[in-house]
Amino acid sequence: MKTYEKPVLSIKNWAEEDRPREKLLLKGKNHLTDAELIAIILGTGTRVESALSLAKKLLSHVHNDLHELGKLTPAELMKVKGVGQAKAVSVLAAIEIGRRRQMSDIREKPKITSSLDAYKIMAPLLMDLPHEEFWILLLNRANRVLSREQISQGGVTGTVADAKIIFRKALEGKATSILLFHNHPSGNLRPSQADIDLTKKLSEAGKNLEITVLDHIIIAERGYYSFADEGRI
Repeated sequence: MKTYEKPVLSIKNWAEEDRPREKLLLKGKNHLTDAELIAIILGTGTRVESALSLAKKLLSHVHNDLHELGKLTPAELMKVKGVGQAKAVSVLAAIEIGRRRQMSDIREKPKITSSLDAYKIMAPLLMDLPHEEFWILLLNRANRVLSREQISQGGVTGTVADAKIIFRKALEGKATSILLFHNHPSGNLRPSQADIDLTKKLSEAGKNLEITVLDHIIIAERGYYSFADEGRI
């Protein structure tokens, strides 16, 4: 005996306020769930499930964690039944747009008043990387961000931070102070002895050039460690 999959009720047949696109137009984007937003990005579902059902399945695949969703490759997304290449690319493109929007705030020269301010500027860039990178923020006398500069890119367990490159960029950018950043892909926020030694070395070098090293912040997926907050700089 043949069995047939029962076609799913199309979103078009739902009440208007329950359709993700119409709900966004009626109530605003803040009223949509993560699944509803992803359903809009997916555009369509499959013959047997709606875009919203597929979006929920996709979120379930990453335990409803948007950070984990952003880490997936197109091939990994396509392992979810119903997600083809076009849908996988659309999801990752939307996530990347959100990340770049967060990063674009630096154009407004935000003022750094705490380690949290600095973390918010750099986290979108570093928190999901599978390898280590070292970056600096250049600040003016008013502690406003002048620019963001990459110093190095390394492997899973480390990267090189050359003092000559760091302070050359600071001098060229006319910075009066700098903030140091690197990430720990492992998720461990505790600084290594190498991190501690490097921070001390760069802090001392900055004094000779009258460029203050205000903080060294280690970024991981779930938070950050601030040398300044811990009284270690």
